[in-house]
Amino acid sequence: MSSSTPTAFAVSPDSGEHWSKEGAWQVAEGIHRIPLPLPMDGLKAINVYVIETDDGLTLIDGGWSIQLARDLLERCLKDVGYGFGDIRRFLVTHVHRDHFTLATVLGHEYGADVALGRGEEPALDLLNDPDLDQNPFLDVLRSAGAHELAELWAAGAPEAPDMSMWTYPDTWLEGDVRIPVGARTIDAVHTPGHTPGHYVFAEKDAGLLFAGDHVLPTITPSIGFTVPPTPDPLGDFMASLTKVRALPDLQVLPAHGPVAPSSHARVDELLAFHDRRLELSLAALADGPATGFTVAHTLGWTRHEKAYDELDEFSQGMAAMETKAHLELLVARGQVTREETPDGVRFAAAD
Repeated sequence: MSSSTPTAFAVSPDSGEHWSKEGAWQVAEGIHRIPLPLPMDGLKAINVYVIETDDGLTLIDGGWSIQLARDLLERCLKDVGYGFGDIRRFLVTHVHRDHFTLATVLGHEYGADVALGRGEEPALDLLNDPDLDQNPFLDVLRSAGAHELAELWAAGAPEAPDMSMWTYPDTWLEGDVRIPVGARTIDAVHTPGHTPGHYVFAEKDAGLLFAGDHVLPTITPSIGFTVPPTPDPLGDFMASLTKVRALPDLQVLPAHGPVAPSSHARVDELLAFHDRRLELSLAALADGPATGFTVAHTLGWTRHEKAYDELDEFSQGMAAMETKAHLELLVARGQVTREETPDGVRFAAAD
């Protein structure tokens, strides 16, 4: 699912350039958007937002802790008159590496406060578990019925993660809270779904929504790609979309993609997309019980509606997990039943 302009060609109105073009682009008075690179990632870049105050800088997200991104962030901050020592706080939307890891590394080096949603604590506990001996997503893949993919992911797994990039935050965000940022007031709104502790940050007076990966303008956020797994991530995500829809209509400042004009319009598109995927997932069970992996084969993927087998191994795994999330929501709605089996969770249309 995507809006009419694909991410690969999307121009951002603040820069007049492709949204991932290097620079510190002013999106509002005192706020700059800095796209940082994501090598070997289809998303290409992550937008880090820099908010100026009389006391220094607050950054929304930090980027991925790789040297290329760190050097670019330093260069772009210098272009607008700042350095790493001016950063007072990171407000991190969620725990995924492209948002959290450079924030926590720079936070510890320079004494900046790093804030993260409390719902991400189980993920950090898991990563910091000394007994962790395999990729924690392998069990999630197996529960979706994707056993061969789990073996492929295991074979291609990188070395153990650098734990200096996965330290605990200084501040846990819990519930919905108001945060003063200089003369601004930002509402930190808990939006579980993409991850359990995801937050968006709304500055209502300025009409801005720092949307993280919750509301993306040209793609749909992945669902089900989180450990430890949660029972109904899609149900959480759709409820969070409804929660954001109840806010004023705000300009979307997303983590990936161009600045977009209307949070209401995009939330409506995302909800309609998932309603349709739920219909298709239920229809796929007409032939009998199936796993998320099996049902994923019946669906189209990406804006080009690619067949499942056309996807790369990583995307196939993501698709199997996301399809399982759709089926779990149908279980919660009473339309589908589930059974744990050695082959994974098998879903069947309810009588």
